[in-house]
Amino acid sequence: MADTVLRLQGITKRFGSLVANDGISLALERGEVLALLGENGAGKSTLVSILFGHYVADAGTIEVFGRALPPGQPRAALAAGIGMVHQHFTLADNLSVLDNVLLGTEPLWRPSSARAAARATLRDTAARFGLAVDPDARVGELSVGERQRVEILKALFEHGTKRGARILILDEPTAVLTPQESESLFATLGRMVAEGLSIIFISHKLDEVLRVSHRIAVLRGGRLVAELPAADADTALIAEAMVGRRVAPAVKRAYALGEVVCELPAGPGSSSLQVRAGEVVAIAGVAGNGQQALAGALCGEHAPAGGGAVKVRGQPLPARPRAFVRAGVARVPEDRQAVGLVGELPVWENALLERYAEPAFARLGLRRRAPAQAHARAIVERFDVRGTEAAGLATPAAALSGGNQQKLILGRALTGGGDGRPPTLIVADQPTWGLDVGAVAYVHQQLLDACAAGAGVVLISEDLDEIFALADRIAVIHAGVLTEARPAREWTLAAIGLAMAGGGGSVRPSGETAHAA
Repeated sequence: MADTVLRLQGITKRFGSLVANDGISLALERGEVLALLGENGAGKSTLVSILFGHYVADAGTIEVFGRALPPGQPRAALAAGIGMVHQHFTLADNLSVLDNVLLGTEPLWRPSSARAAARATLRDTAARFGLAVDPDARVGELSVGERQRVEILKALFEHGTKRGARILILDEPTAVLTPQESESLFATLGRMVAEGLSIIFISHKLDEVLRVSHRIAVLRGGRLVAELPAADADTALIAEAMVGRRVAPAVKRAYALGEVVCELPAGPGSSSLQVRAGEVVAIAGVAGNGQQALAGALCGEHAPAGGGAVKVRGQPLPARPRAFVRAGVARVPEDRQAVGLVGELPVWENALLERYAEPAFARLGLRRRAPAQAHARAIVERFDVRGTEAAGLATPAAALSGGNQQKLILGRALTGGGDGRPPTLIVADQPTWGLDVGAVAYVHQQLLDACAAGAGVVLISEDLDEIFALADRIAVIHAGVLTEARPAREWTLAAIGLAMAGGGGSVRPSGETAHAA
């Protein structure tokens, strides 16, 4: 018979009037992978935060290996054998990768730190799992994807400690991995499970869930609404359980391509990038390989590295964001919280962030509140931005869920300014990162509809399912090297994964390499 290693009974957690977890009871067996699924805001993060001791439940109990787990004590969770890879980073930005991994693994009274051995162990662990990262790099200088890799390494790292995890919580562990790296991780998880490790697997990639999990638990609105063997499930059934309705996939309609709306010039030995009206050109790659420099050049934050200027509808533009906004370039930035929104400002002001000085919304330096709020209200209604029911447009953007924050940003990008003109070019950088299946389908459909209306889209993504679902042409970026964009039908999953890792495809047929902006 299977041994129960973890038992949650009647877990309830409230934040004011919000019931984040409502009487949730779950068990985890030895050598089992339990997938924990749900929409953004369903209560998954709250539940695992209670399990790991970051929150204290208002009601309910937790047992680990038959013993009560003291509430609100991460140290007790570690001592009990619980390890966690967080979706939102818990790293010290001012320290190196190695120092972050070593935090908490050595007693304070040890006269010296065995850093040489730790560095060797870290490099070996990184190589085993394909999670390339410089041990001496300062975390604050790493990309979002590289920080995620550090989080995974922290959970996998063992350096003479007794805290080796027997229960491992993985929150979106493959979000920044290539297919080959994901395969390696899955193989390792299989060996861990065979040795008796138990895993709670949180992911929005339902195909992965079905592949690696033994059992699936679905939360909706803070309640456990479904629990079933993975062998009895499929993606449609899981998606419906998550959102409470059937989720229709995005539909790509056939339409003729128009004129070239954007041209990124080629640098020395580099490939240029052209985007036509009505097409999606996707840039695939593992985080930290030059995507942000490319996105910055396409939005006017800086000039292309190889010189020259980006052209929009044939007109070269100066490297100033305002010039790009006026030319009809809309952006969906990678980090919606740090870059896309100002969390303390209300929803209506965030809806105008890139167009606050336009005549429709300002006169003589003064904000025209009525038209500005009308514009914001139209975005909220058209793009179904939820979470403003209590305070209306005065709701701080930080109070919205991740999915609704993304809807607000997407609505701002696709609606345009006070002149009502739709965007010419949309630069969508990781537009569905961390979103649930319902929100992903919505964002995809909005981007495809914008294409059908005549916009060109540059999709920068690490999600290959997303790329193959949306893209007409695909280029791959690795170590700042950009391949020529080729029709999506010419790529296979294996080929694109190899190119993302720096092999095959990073060189054009002519033998010349292409450097990103």
